[in-house]
Amino acid sequence: QVRLVESGGGLVEAGGSMRLSCTASGAIVSDPWMSWYRQAPGKERELVAATGGSYETNYADSVKGRFTISRDIAANTVYLQMNALKSEDTGDYYCHGVFRAAGDFVPKTYWGQGTQVTVSS
Repeated sequence: QVRLVESGGGLVEAGGSMRLSCTASGAIVSDPWMSWYRQAPGKERELVAATGGSYETNYADSVKGRFTISRDIAANTVYLQMNALKSEDTGDYYCHGVFRAAGDFVPKTYWGQGTQVTVSS
């Protein structure tokens, strides 16, 4: 059973930077499509950034130019570097993966438990 474990959240001042990490435990068989989502208080969960394939990346318009998603395939880890943080970036950040793990016959969706990011203005 593969688990996604996030780390790196916390409190940061507006304009500051923070890096989130998400490590997948267990063996991943297929090339994963990895994403970061966030959910602000009282709002729906939204896609922040995604990466997969030949290091293709996608970003929400609200974070373009400020956030960078990257992967360390050997370490089964995906990162989200967040710069120039704003108060509206506050929320719970979730790691999301679509891949086939050892024992899976088809790709499945996996979610991390979430990590809280609070940006003070």
